[in-house]
Amino acid sequence: MLISAETLSQNLQNPDWIVFDCRHDLVDHALGERRYREGHIPGAHFAPVETALTGKKTGKNGRHPLPEPADFAAFLSQHGVTPKSTIVAYDDAGGMFAARLWWLARWIGLENVVVLDGGWPKWTAAGRLVSQEVSASVPASPLDVRKNPSWVWSADDVLRHLDDEAFALVDARAPERYRGDSEPMDPVAGHIPGALNRFYKANLAADLTFRPAEELKREWKTLIGTRSPEQVVHQCGSGITACANIFAMEFAGLPGSKLYAGSWSEWVADPARPVAKG
Repeated sequence: MLISAETLSQNLQNPDWIVFDCRHDLVDHALGERRYREGHIPGAHFAPVETALTGKKTGKNGRHPLPEPADFAAFLSQHGVTPKSTIVAYDDAGGMFAARLWWLARWIGLENVVVLDGGWPKWTAAGRLVSQEVSASVPASPLDVRKNPSWVWSADDVLRHLDDEAFALVDARAPERYRGDSEPMDPVAGHIPGALNRFYKANLAADLTFRPAEELKREWKTLIGTRSPEQVVHQCGSGITACANIFAMEFAGLPGSKLYAGSWSEWVADPARPVAKG
């Protein structure tokens, strides 16, 4: 699931390794591509979060609805991904955007997907090669798509289980957003009633690498109690950092949790849905 900068450096010339730069800013949507053009890992392709990793927005389905599986598969194959490829995703934010690509690739049936531990900061801190050349793409044959609908919950699924203690809804946003003290992204502050809070950065060390798996496993099991991973549903503001928490659970040996894809931004689009604070 995780690879080091050293391992990636040793495989940059391997044609079966396809690297995606997922850097992004949730406020300045053009920042990620600007940073890519200023410098990126040699051979990496830019993966725009707002288009390639996001579907069509209706105003009711959140800020980052899931793309159609066929559309995401087409994006990957356009950049040379085949079933035998090793897909590497990185960003500069502790994996929050890279984990979205990781989750989407596995959602459509690809297994060889990894995240660069520590991302761009770790790569550059080691003085490794940087390129400003936009990487050429050699399209591959269309990918077969295997859908996994059970991986995703809808707003109605969440609403039906609000009082069901068998399930744990985990909110990946910062504590102040979860409590409703502030809300910089969405029109309503607060959280879904009953949701637990696990800020995605709690999974990371100071250098934005992932903390040891055993530490994370203990903390996640404390949070979810006796529930199995399959009884855990992740959400955040729009379905991005929720994927980082899914990644952390799987890295910790707790696979099988679900994604509420629309998350808070979809939830508050309907004023009839309940909101909690504190």
